[in-house]
Amino acid sequence: MSPLEPVVDLRSDTVTRPTPAMRRAMAEAVVGDDVLGDDPTVQELERRVAALAGKEAALYVPSGTMGNQLAIKCHTEPGDEVLLERESHIFVYEQGGLAANSGCLAHVVAGERGALAPEQVEAAVRDWMHDEHVARVRLVCLENTHNRHGGAIVPLERLRAAAGAARAHGVAVHLDGARLWNASVATGVPVGDWAAAADSVMMCFSKGLGAPVGSILAGPGGFIRLARRVRKRWGGGMRQVGILAAACLHALDHHVERLADDHRRARTLAAGFARAGGVRVVEPDTNIVIVELEDPALEPATVHRALEARGVRLLPFGARRLRAITHLDVDDEGIARAVAAFAEAVGR
Repeated sequence: MSPLEPVVDLRSDTVTRPTPAMRRAMAEAVVGDDVLGDDPTVQELERRVAALAGKEAALYVPSGTMGNQLAIKCHTEPGDEVLLERESHIFVYEQGGLAANSGCLAHVVAGERGALAPEQVEAAVRDWMHDEHVARVRLVCLENTHNRHGGAIVPLERLRAAAGAARAHGVAVHLDGARLWNASVATGVPVGDWAAAADSVMMCFSKGLGAPVGSILAGPGGFIRLARRVRKRWGGGMRQVGILAAACLHALDHHVERLADDHRRARTLAAGFARAGGVRVVEPDTNIVIVELEDPALEPATVHRALEARGVRLLPFGARRLRAITHLDVDDEGIARAVAAFAEAVGR
């Protein structure tokens, strides 16, 4: 790697830096004390996203994990069961928060590319409805796009079917929409249509939209009022946070439609990796590329080090997998460099 060449960092779309225009928006933000309820920039962001999602209200939170955990806490009581796809972010990557924070059990089932079938929901709900000895299912958590399934888009009709099966029995539905913006841009389906399938939805600004901090939870008014109280208890209340909310508003104005560029680059990246041989690459739906090192001669740690030495950063993602995520800080030239480095790293 030449010392003059920038690193091509594809570990995540969370590694982006604020653009100059976003920094100006942050510097010029009108702020107040959000814990006291008088930060106008935060209020504007919450109103705008609530309207986009078709919900009564929204709450700005520090992270997607906090947004998901607040949803679980506000939909359930201790001892309740939460139905999840077994590869979901909430189950795999949130440190058992549904148990630690809300006293809930996880009921995990295998989905098809992240999608739960209505029959799976029915089966889980039927158990507690007919047996007073078992925990009651109070919440179904869905995810779109699905991270561990390679940014897969769960089709809207499948999302609606699973949610409908839950709601038919009075079971609440939460949508982990950390990258729901990606699903919307890739399909042309508005965010509000996806969010309508769920009682609450969480969306991130710090992933594909490139803001430095923040996610948002949207849902019914009473639900959001409760979430605001719990956010305070959990230390998530922030003061002049309009500085950060301004970055999110800028991202909504300037970084949504450009997600199509990330999706295009992900397809280019996937095709380039596949040409190297000895690997399996799934055609990406959105901006996540998963590479399986199929050839036994390809030792994952060695490949990873070889990529790092060539200025390309991917994330180890399981025993023999690497993950690459395209984002606004990597242009076409960066994608070409990553493809060339990968071909050299696998020695093909």
